Amino acid sequence: MKRHEFLRELHKVSANRNYLEIGVNDGRSLRLSRVPSIAVDPAFKVVSEIKCDVHLVKATSDDFFARDNPLQHLKGGRHPLRNLRRGRSPLGHWRRTTLDLSFIDGMHLFEFALRDFINIEKHSDWGSVIVFDDMLPRNVDEAARDRHTGAWTGDVYKIIEILSRHRPDLVTVQVDTQPTGQLVVFGADPTNTVLKDKYDEILEEYLVPDPQKVPEAILERVGAVPPQALLEANFWGRLVRARNMGLPRSRGWEPLRQALEQVGVSR
Repeated sequence: MKRHEFLRELHKVSANRNYLEIGVNDGRSLRLSRVPSIAVDPAFKVVSEIKCDVHLVKATSDDFFARDNPLQHLKGGRHPLRNLRRGRSPLGHWRRTTLDLSFIDGMHLFEFALRDFINIEKHSDWGSVIVFDDMLPRNVDEAARDRHTGAWTGDVYKIIEILSRHRPDLVTVQVDTQPTGQLVVFGADPTNTVLKDKYDEILEEYLVPDPQKVPEAILERVGAVPPQALLEANFWGRLVRARNMGLPRSRGWEPLRQALEQVGVSR
């Protein structure tokens, strides 16, 4: 299954109510969205027909997230929490806009992808789905930091190990899509600051000159699941219902984690 086919089906099974995309290019992935969306790229050249309510942002993702209320397009960014049960007044109670589905396909260097994840997680929750593109390079040349090939993933594959080491609370799924694989992340925690706190330390360890030493497990896609296996997993309905009901992490995350582990995912 090709990456855009997988992303199209992911929109369906996740029943996402909004969508954020980092890295627009010509709009081939953005055209899959049918919900209020934000798409960020400093040099987009959209030639595809877009069929969603979209805010196209011509800026770097760092500059976008530095804005006051960057998700304003998605129902105003913040809105009253309508909870009148037991006679409670909604006045003074607010909740943030939470991203349901996010796609990271910006600059193909791991430090940029890591910053994108850090920023997206601040606006996500345990029921959010975050996707990294180009995570499984086919050879060392594709994985170079200095691009010298047609197809290019850069060294964003390092995100797999970084999340595994520093964020074991997350569940990550390597997906065997063509041509260069994807990583789907579940269990976002907007209160977790580990990656931000250790950002400089991570850069010092992982920022090395070419040629990159790409692990054989990455090149051979060891542990990557067939895309259809993830799409057909039985947890999606429960995730959507729990998310839409606003269940807290304490009630929704553990059952999802257990269901994900049955799909043969990596942590």
